[in-house]
Amino acid sequence: MSFRATFDCLWCGAAHACRGPDDLEGWAQLCPTCIGKAGDNGFLRFRLHQALTDRGAASKGDEITADSMLAYYEARAPEYDDWYLRRGRYEHGPIHDAAWNAELDAAGRWLDGLPIAGQIVEIAAGTGWWSPLLASKGELSLYDAAPATLDLARERLVAHRLRAHIHVRDAWAEPDRVVDAVFTGFWLSHVPRVRLDGFLGVVRRWLRPGGTFAFIDSLPDPQSSAADHPAPTDDTSIRRLADGREYTIVKVYHEPAKLVGALALAGFSDAEVATTGRFFLTGSARASLD
Repeated sequence: MSFRATFDCLWCGAAHACRGPDDLEGWAQLCPTCIGKAGDNGFLRFRLHQALTDRGAASKGDEITADSMLAYYEARAPEYDDWYLRRGRYEHGPIHDAAWNAELDAAGRWLDGLPIAGQIVEIAAGTGWWSPLLASKGELSLYDAAPATLDLARERLVAHRLRAHIHVRDAWAEPDRVVDAVFTGFWLSHVPRVRLDGFLGVVRRWLRPGGTFAFIDSLPDPQSSAADHPAPTDDTSIRRLADGREYTIVKVYHEPAKLVGALALAGFSDAEVATTGRFFLTGSARASLD
């Protein structure tokens, strides 16, 4: 089960809004009254037990994120673009690298073709690979929790003679306004499966009705990562830096069909999720008007 911040109780139908992601009600999708009856009802007892399990799994994912993700991206910032550019440990030979470059270009052309304009928020922007394209479409606010990556994103925008509002901000922070578009590049794969609904809820609260959510993310191709990275297991990955330091991070390869379903549950319409072939997912959806 995934956490839902608002829901209609699965047993009695009462509407309920959670106070935060730790609320057991949101994991069980049961109102407090029905959770209180779990001792006398097999279905309610099953939902409660499963909710406790899923909340515990999410807490494990949060611990990995808090303890390793930020430290990893702060340390990796100077070499992060080697991944995009297929340099050093990310070289996989002319055939694989040519396919990578073609698909990266296709993902960029797809993003450029979306009707994005106005106020744009980029969450978990990293070194800002996609930021110049977004900044050319509207007024961009660029956020990441790792200051070192934002320094590189700022340099990239300056090199393109573009501007953006750049701030340190956690991807899970609640929105402070509504905007016309939200973009994430290679962030959904760092969201644990049991927290995906919760994050999509954050995105939905960023957007005005009819606003656009767009994302680009990873497919599980063995030639995507560094040559010395072990294969991901159990939605986690061990990542090594050039100096040999290792970090464990959340790395989830979300299936396109499941993302479409999750977007619908989170209040989006017209969801489309596709692949470029081997390496990338591209997806977009509109914040529902109702």
